[in-house]
Amino acid sequence: MPTYRDEAVILRTHKLGEADRIVTMLSRRHGKIRAVAKGVRRTSSKFGSRLEPFMVADVQLYQGRSLDIVQQAESLGSYGSDIAAHYDRFTSANAMVETADRLSDSEATPEQYLLLVGGLRALSRGEHSARSILDSYLLRVMALSGWAPSLGDCARCAAPGPHAHFVGQLGGAVCVNCAPAGSPRVAEKTLSLLRSLMAGEWEAIDAAPLTDTAAASGLVAAYAQWHLERGIRSLAHLVADTPREGAR
Repeated sequence: MPTYRDEAVILRTHKLGEADRIVTMLSRRHGKIRAVAKGVRRTSSKFGSRLEPFMVADVQLYQGRSLDIVQQAESLGSYGSDIAAHYDRFTSANAMVETADRLSDSEATPEQYLLLVGGLRALSRGEHSARSILDSYLLRVMALSGWAPSLGDCARCAAPGPHAHFVGQLGGAVCVNCAPAGSPRVAEKTLSLLRSLMAGEWEAIDAAPLTDTAAASGLVAAYAQWHLERGIRSLAHLVADTPREGAR
């Protein structure tokens, strides 16, 4: 049976037998991979620590009939310990890998891989608020999957914006004529922040008041969960947003 090599982000693991694990990965060239890592739960394992969630590794795999076999793993990004040491980073990272795991095989593209690696790297370094990194990731991953929210023109009738309503079920910002009865109004500064999160305009994002980032986070979470068709369990454990480390 053939072997192959790829870069991969570890999404999740679970135990198999007494010493093995099944590892779910998002790879750069082969999409999502489920493979058995034999003996990695033993203290003598040479690469068990490289196959933990949030780690990025260069893996060599043996192609099996149902599950592949991990033959070798070399660390490319040791983000796990820095993320796990901070609760806000840890919960945000869990939501990110859970979202990546929900993607269908056809959506697991190199762009998805690079987006996730970039998000985990930013979390591990504390470059920005953990919740803002997550929100930016969720908006971008939705866009890469073909579900980019409309943040200007009406998502339903294409009437020029800006508009005062955001309805995730309809695709984003909607005009007053298309908004269902009882739809809450959304401030233009919140929609502007969503546009910044989508574009990665971190100077504007970092300067936004916490009330605005909290409002944007609620819209992002609702939008992502609607299109994924079921809740992201990790979002329930997220804490209120806090200023970026080192910020005044």
